[in-house]
Amino acid sequence: MSAADSPRPLEKAAAAYFLTRDEESLNHVVEAASDLIRYFVRLYGKGCDQDDLFQTGMLGLLKALQNYDPEKGAGFSTYASHLIMGEIRHLVRKNASYYRPGCIVELQFKVDKVVAEHIKLQGGVPSVETIARELNVKPESVSEVMRAGLVPFDDVDTAVIRNSAYETFRLPIEDKITLYNAIRKLSDIQQKVIAMLFFQDKSQQQVADELGLTQRQVSRIKHKSLEQMQGDIVEAPEPAHSHHN
Repeated sequence: MSAADSPRPLEKAAAAYFLTRDEESLNHVVEAASDLIRYFVRLYGKGCDQDDLFQTGMLGLLKALQNYDPEKGAGFSTYASHLIMGEIRHLVRKNASYYRPGCIVELQFKVDKVVAEHIKLQGGVPSVETIARELNVKPESVSEVMRAGLVPFDDVDTAVIRNSAYETFRLPIEDKITLYNAIRKLSDIQQKVIAMLFFQDKSQQQVADELGLTQRQVSRIKHKSLEQMQGDIVEAPEPAHSHHN
């Protein structure tokens, strides 16, 4: 268990600080919280300035020291973890300027949830392996998932983002990404037609009316798009699906 996982040194340092509130005890708190701050910097800030994020995490720690109320029942490390995570996440998401597919946004949201739940129940932060196990993805997927939005999606190593075990009636994350990449190569009109027909469940006539096309044009666009996507999906590198057997 790393220092980041164990809340005890931070609890001890914070308890001493609340008794004296002097500079030396504050330094001990900062020292004890450094691994925790670095944990959130590594988890959320793969595409950001690490020093900026660390300072932002430190701001969260100072806010925690200022506002902590022991009578509310939570330990200081639990309270501080939430504030540090909140400050870092806020800065990261403010800087997230690149588009992420919906399946990635959903996974990022789930990472937040796993971390918050773990802090609440265990008083410490989860390892990347624990996060991966909870989300049914490979551990190496986690850091790439968290980079999405901070760097262009083409720079994200999507080949490592995959489920660790097959789930009945659920499309694996690697297949969702392959599908997303295939749709992204279509023209604007093709993307609109595919989205309306397959994701919004509209009829060809409804799509034609909304886009100012004939039903026959919609049909042609649909067939051409599906052929193009099929070609792109067939050409995509085949992920190791040994877990699907």
